[in-house]
Amino acid sequence: MSTTTTTTTASAPLAIAATGLYKAYGEKQVLDGIDLAVPQGTIFSLLGPNGAGKTTAVKILSTLITADAGDVRVAGHDLAADPQAVRAAIGVTGQFSAVDGLITGEENMLLVADLHHMSRREGRRATAE
Repeated sequence: MSTTTTTTTASAPLAIAATGLYKAYGEKQVLDGIDLAVPQGTIFSLLGPNGAGKTTAVKILSTLITADAGDVRVAGHDLAADPQAVRAAIGVTGQFSAVDGLITGEENMLLVADLHHMSRREGRRATAE
């Protein structure tokens, strides 16, 4: 996966800052030292061929999986040290929503609570609210 790193000024803080982002599954390197700088307020696209690591990068940036190495900040929050603050600051949706027509609103809320790594009890409480 290749990226272009952009520099930023004090007037444009970074929405995403990643240095040396690395992920492997066994012997297969998926991300090999990605550096990424996305200024707040910009529209950013992550493009590449199948197998380039796009989905893995998004899963890491949205706290669904952990990186094996690298320093990552999203919305100013350290991904490893404060993933809950990252989750509170972002919203992520997939390209296709295959289950919306198949599950209830309550089931959808419970799914989102699970994606936010809430305990079962916390997820049920938030859903009830």
